[in-house]
Amino acid sequence: MVLRAIAVALLASGGLGGIGARTAVAAEPGAKPVIVSAPHYGDTLFNFYQDRFFGAITGLMVSQHFGRVAPHADEAEVLRGGMLLSYGLHEQASEVFARLIDRNAPASVRDRAWFFLARIRHQRGLLDESQQALDTISAPLQGALEEDHQLLRAQLLMARQDYAGAAAVLDAIKGSPTAGLYARFNLGVALIKTGGPNEVERGVKLLDEVGQAPGPNEEIRSLRDRANVALGFAALQGQKPREARSALQRVRLNGAQANKALLGYGWAASELADPKLALVPWLELSTRNITDAAVLEAHIAVPYAMAEIGSYSGALDRYQAAVDVFQREKQGLDESIAAIRAGKLVKGLLSQNPVEADVGLDAFARMDQLPEMPHTAHLVPLLADNPFQETFKHLRDLQFLHGNLLQWQGNLGTFTDMLDTRKVAFATRLPQVRAQAGAVDMAALQTRRDGLAADLKQAEEATDAVVFANPKERELLGRIEGARATLARVQGTPEAAELADVAERLRRAQGALTWQLQQQFSERSWAARKALRDTDQGLVAARARDAALLKAQTEEPARHERFATRIAELSTRLQGLQPRVAALDQETQVALQDIAVAELENQKQRLDLYAAQARLAIAQILDRAQLAQRSDVGAASGAKP
Repeated sequence: MVLRAIAVALLASGGLGGIGARTAVAAEPGAKPVIVSAPHYGDTLFNFYQDRFFGAITGLMVSQHFGRVAPHADEAEVLRGGMLLSYGLHEQASEVFARLIDRNAPASVRDRAWFFLARIRHQRGLLDESQQALDTISAPLQGALEEDHQLLRAQLLMARQDYAGAAAVLDAIKGSPTAGLYARFNLGVALIKTGGPNEVERGVKLLDEVGQAPGPNEEIRSLRDRANVALGFAALQGQKPREARSALQRVRLNGAQANKALLGYGWAASELADPKLALVPWLELSTRNITDAAVLEAHIAVPYAMAEIGSYSGALDRYQAAVDVFQREKQGLDESIAAIRAGKLVKGLLSQNPVEADVGLDAFARMDQLPEMPHTAHLVPLLADNPFQETFKHLRDLQFLHGNLLQWQGNLGTFTDMLDTRKVAFATRLPQVRAQAGAVDMAALQTRRDGLAADLKQAEEATDAVVFANPKERELLGRIEGARATLARVQGTPEAAELADVAERLRRAQGALTWQLQQQFSERSWAARKALRDTDQGLVAARARDAALLKAQTEEPARHERFATRIAELSTRLQGLQPRVAALDQETQVALQDIAVAELENQKQRLDLYAAQARLAIAQILDRAQLAQRSDVGAASGAKP
């Protein structure tokens, strides 16, 4: 889409880099891709490349507000400026570009920005502002953009009727074959309009080159037809009918320029005093859609040619038929105007050309489907009418904004419900959390921790491995101590000699256990210290939770109130915007209807003009017939004896 092309071309500069491998490769072959390291900027680019431009620009502006797009600040600003520019917000886009210049943005970025600003302004009919933007460009643009740059300069010069200046600019363009053809076409037109003999001759030669160029695609074939039509009518104006006929017969019969070519070919034949030849294209043209001005003219050109060859009765019938056709067509126009005033046109256009919710505002949306209406063919010329297309685009934008405001009004209601639910949950859970927090004696826990730390320190200083014995080992130590006490009680008794071997085994068992504890002393000491550190962290976290709880008890209600206030403010703003958008929507619908009615009224005026010409021709033929009849009667009377 054009919006994507503008923003990508703005971004794909050597100074700021691309916006990923895809852009870098597409715009600047060999350029190094730039890795997107800011997730929020990546989200903007995702929406942008999915053609969700409204979501892309609004999300980007939010991310910029919160400073979430670093280190892509420049790229993000260029992207935002490009999208603002494409939406027709020239002043805002100019401010963005001016800030980039103030930040010493690379010249290539600045010049691309001003070029696209100039192009959009030219499309909007802001010629002086477009020229001001072009004058800001300091160096030739990169690649094919320089060709477009020079073509735009020439178009602005021709708009100011400086055809000589436009010819000088176009003459210097050397680029792709397609751009060269457009340059030669525009240059030829500009030279012919200068009026000088040498310039006209050169312009005719250029148009003839374009008119006979190979046509590999529809774009070139259409340009070739335009060149031949321009060449043909220029020759007719210069009273060179043979050259006009030669150029016009190269125009395709089914192309967009076919009707003009058929009409001009007939007049060229008529200028050559060959009315029979003129009838051939005019008869074909008279069978085509009556809404075309050339077809209307053909309806009176055919009887004119018939009269020229002496077929007065046939010419009279054709003129009368033309008057009837014009009258029926005028009646159909009245019906179309009534349907437009009833709102059928606007409703049908919006139904046939709906707004895409994901895309949102589309700066270059075009209407390509006409609604079902009485005499829909009357509206076909409106498709090529830029004011009508622009007004319809504004209407679609307003329709989208109206729906977007309604959606956000509903969202705010949802946010209010969510906030109320959160308030209730907070009020319900706070007592429970308080009770749980109060059940934990932090002072007692700290005292126990300090006691354990002191015991650990004492054990480490005394290298007392028994302190770190586990429950099973403590049980074994207890059993050994009990056995030793039993042996001590039987000392000096006859059984003592028998238990000497048991005492030795008991000593060995105690030694093995003591050796095992001593071997694991360091490991168990480290584990104890780690557990103590974990305990410290748990106590810190518990104190933090207590502090957060105390803070939440005072701050959370205030935070809820701030959210409620913000929602109420936004709701008020939305309620204020909706009537404004609705009023603008209604005004735009009326303007759209007025443009359509004005076009149909112009068609009615053309019909009245052609009908008047036909009636005048009928009167002339009848007068000629009466004069001939009187002459015959007079001749007969003079012949009597």
